[in-house]
Parts: sequence; structure tokens; C-alpha cells
Amino acid sequence: MPVIKKPNQHFDINLYTGNSTTNVITNSGSMQPDFVWIKSRSNAQNNDLFDSVRGAGYALFSNATNAETNNTANFTSFNSNGFSLASNGGDTNLSGYTYVGWQWKAGGTAVTNTAGSITSQVSANPTAGFSVVTYTGTGANATVGHGLGVAPSMVIVKRRPTTGSNWPVWHIGIANTEYLMLNSTNAKTTGLAWWNSTSPTSTVFSVGSDPDTNGTVAIVAYCFAPVAGYSAFGSYTGNGSANGPFVYTGFRPKFFMWKRSNTSGNSWLIVDTSRSPTNTAGLYLQPDNTGTEGGGATMDLLSNGMKIQGDTTASTNGSGDTYIYMAFAEAPFKFANAR
Repeated sequence: MPVIKKPNQHFDINLYTGNSTTNVITNSGSMQPDFVWIKSRSNAQNNDLFDSVRGAGYALFSNATNAETNNTANFTSFNSNGFSLASNGGDTNLSGYTYVGWQWKAGGTAVTNTAGSITSQVSANPTAGFSVVTYTGTGANATVGHGLGVAPSMVIVKRRPTTGSNWPVWHIGIANTEYLMLNSTNAKTTGLAWWNSTSPTSTVFSVGSDPDTNGTVAIVAYCFAPVAGYSAFGSYTGNGSANGPFVYTGFRPKFFMWKRSNTSGNSWLIVDTSRSPTNTAGLYLQPDNTGTEGGGATMDLLSNGMKIQGDTTASTNGSGDTYIYMAFAEAPFKFANAR
């Protein structure tokens, strides 16, 4: 029996239209999100990321190296069943613009975590394998508690007050001596100073001396661990054929994000079943730039995974290329319906 029978109680998606006034967004799972990622579909705008640990309105942009901005007149609250926006629309609520809001539930109010050599503030949802972590770096090799009870398969980190700082990503599909950047099309890069050449454990993730993961400033990390029937993280190899590879997830993906990791030049891409309710799932957005919604990422989101159909592009299915992915469920395989 799946641990999570109703994924929308831990992860959900809303499509909405901005109105440049008060806008209350209600999700289907009646869950209070702790992490909300908003992107305009219709217009070129930033990817705005908000979390309850940093506080409502404090935005970071996954496509930019900007410092954290205080948009409390924009994103006003995390609600018991969604989130609220205000008239100062910015990237999230301009009249007539269409948007998507991806939402994850962590653990609500953060608690102090002393599992690592750096004390952290952690809002953790071990059931769903997700936590929001804030800490102040030391500039020297260290560990940071994440609160999940199992080793995360993906960690995304951002310095908060520093302009010019990147978004380092560690993923189970690359080595612990390597990193990707969420704000970049670059390939995986070897850099021992990012993760101290150490994989995450059930209690901590490691950071080295690089300022982007361990500068002596406030830092936020988003940590994800796989949960059978609900979330999956891994890699696949492209075959360059119209009959592309199949990726088994054990559930019908509601959200699928991927990135070619071995070669530079291709963006991170996101498809979901809210924007593409029928196969093929072709509508994509890009975390690393401000671009509008595009089409042509041809993959089928099936009851037990993802199948690439008719796509031989380097961004998705280059022959011999490797791709890392993260996926969240619409329904566990046991309860999934065919699309």
C-alpha cells in the first residue's frame, strides 16, 4: 500500500490568471504549502520561489543570481489551502497574465536542528520527503541538518542576501564531487568545494568552502528524498530515436523536471499534467530563464512513468546523453488511471 494515497495533500499545482488585485489561490488538496514556485506562462517573467521559513513575500528567482527581495506587498500569505497574492503583482499577479503555481508541503513552522556542525532551521515533512532548510554558512567544510530521516536525492541551495550568487544543485544522478546550477544551462561540473565530496546522509548534507553553498551569510536549501509511489529522482540515457526511453517512476507523474547533465547548452525543463492534461505532455517552462511557455517536449506521462515519444532533441533525448530528473505523482501506480 502506498505511504501517500493522495499526493495532492503534499504537492499540488494551480493554474490561474492574474488580476492585479487581491488574488486567493486554492489548491485541490486542502494543504498548506511551505514552498511555492510561481512562473508566468504567457509572459516573460522571473521564476519566483517563496517559502514559509524565509517568510511570505521573500522571493528568490531561480533564473537569476539576484539577492532575495522583499515582496510582501505581492505574495502575502501561505494559507491552509493555498496562498494569497496582492495588487503589487510583480512576477506573480499581473492582470490578464496566466500563471502556474507549483506547491510543496514541508512541516510548517521551522524548528532548530543541531544534527550538523552548522545549526539550521528546518521545516520538514519526512512523510513526503521534503524540507526547507535555512542556515548561516561558515566558509569552511561543514554539515547541515535537513530533518528528513533519510538521505535526500536532490538538494538545491541559494545564498539569500548576495547578488551574483548561483543556485548549486546536487542530485543522485551525479557524483558528490559534481554540481549543476538551477540558473544555468551548463553541464555538471567538478567542484570539490561545493559538497565537500560527500554524499548526503539520513541526517545531514555536506558543504565545502565555496561561497554559493557555505558563504558566511544566510542560505536556504530545498531538500528532496524519494517516497515510493509519490516522488522519484534518477537519471536516464537518451537514444536519439523517435521511440525514446521509458523512465519508471512507480506512479503517474503530475510534475516532471529534467536537465541534460553531461553537456552544456540545454535548459532545465518542466512539464506537468495541469498544463498538459492529455498526452503528449508538450508544454514546458524553464527554471533557468524568464521565457514564456513553449511547446514540443513530446513525452507521455503514463500510469507508471514517463515515455519519450518522437523527441530526438538534445534537450530531452540526445543519443548517449545523460539526463537527471525529479518527478512527483498525480496518483500512485496502484490507483492511477490511463491517460
